[in-house]
Amino acid sequence: MTVAFIGIGLIGGSMAISLKENGFATTTIGVDINPDNIDKAIRRRIIDEGLPMQDAIQRADVIVLATPVNVMIQLLPQILDQVDQQVVIDVGSTKKLLCEAVKNHPKRGRFVATHPMAGTEFSGPEAAIPNLFDHKCSVICDQQNSDADALKTVYRLLESLKMNIVELEVSEHDTHSAYVSHISHISSFALALTVLEKEKNEKRIFELASGGFSSTVRLAKSSAAMWTPIFEQNRDNVLDVLDEHINTLAQFRTLLIKKDFEKISSLIDEANAIARILK
Repeated sequence: MTVAFIGIGLIGGSMAISLKENGFATTTIGVDINPDNIDKAIRRRIIDEGLPMQDAIQRADVIVLATPVNVMIQLLPQILDQVDQQVVIDVGSTKKLLCEAVKNHPKRGRFVATHPMAGTEFSGPEAAIPNLFDHKCSVICDQQNSDADALKTVYRLLESLKMNIVELEVSEHDTHSAYVSHISHISSFALALTVLEKEKNEKRIFELASGGFSSTVRLAKSSAAMWTPIFEQNRDNVLDVLDEHINTLAQFRTLLIKKDFEKISSLIDEANAIARILK
């Protein structure tokens, strides 16, 4: 397979590395609006060559759209306009608006909506790493709208990455993503801002920061260019889970005011049940 990656950042770059290493891809082509990213990706041997998008589409068997989600909505219809038998996938964290943008496209069947749920807080081709996707979950959305051969190819691709595959309808995907991913990022951004504000007067805060703090705010290092469009496209679901999160924080605040530490202990015990889900 010749695989073209439109967007050579953390996800596109890491996928390029792994698909070349596992033998799924014989040739990897990079497309990126930033020429420096292409140069870095070639020097790091993430891709074999860089090409303009139109040339890459013509050369490729599989096209991986790995840009921020707002750019995906602009590019996906253009890509489908140019494909024949190529398979197109995206790796975006939101799906509803993207799938709606191409639902009536005559080449809709060549597109398989996917979300490999893996990543780090870093971005750009320098963040790309091998084995990022090992044993992580990948969602395939609305598979009934994709051609059978395209779907089969994408299953092979994801299985070669050692991913566990789940099939969801787009609205389900966006709701679940708000709970397991998007709220985590908002919480991390908010906590980082809170501590940075306090740190103006309390210079020793970061001297005392330990592993617990670092792991909690790790996601606050994530790219605004990537996450702002995600929050915009999944606004309603994010607001829903954010309201629930704020209510829970308010509950802890009230219990602290009332000095009801017995109830706080009970809530912590309830929260420990997450260990059954996160092994």
